[in-house]
Amino acid sequence: MLDKLTGLAMLAAASAVFLYYTIWTLLMPFVDSDHPLQNFFPPRVWAIRLPVILVLLGSAVVGSFLSIVMIRSNRKKALKAAKAAEEAAKKKS
Repeated sequence: MLDKLTGLAMLAAASAVFLYYTIWTLLMPFVDSDHPLQNFFPPRVWAIRLPVILVLLGSAVVGSFLSIVMIRSNRKKALKAAKAAEEAAKKKS
């Protein structure tokens, strides 16, 4: 039950963000700049900056995660290879 509630909350949050961003970018350019509704939205330049910042930040996080996983995987392979070489050296002696 908790997973359905969490999913519903995430869907509601994503829908609210999508609706807010859509209104901000598509409808607000047609509203007068002195209209009180303009106070609910940041300047339009942030409509481009914010997604670019989020994409760069997301790419950095995903790239860092993949790098850490690859480094750990290579360390495990190197340790296995070192153990195998050590055991082969013991068998020869």
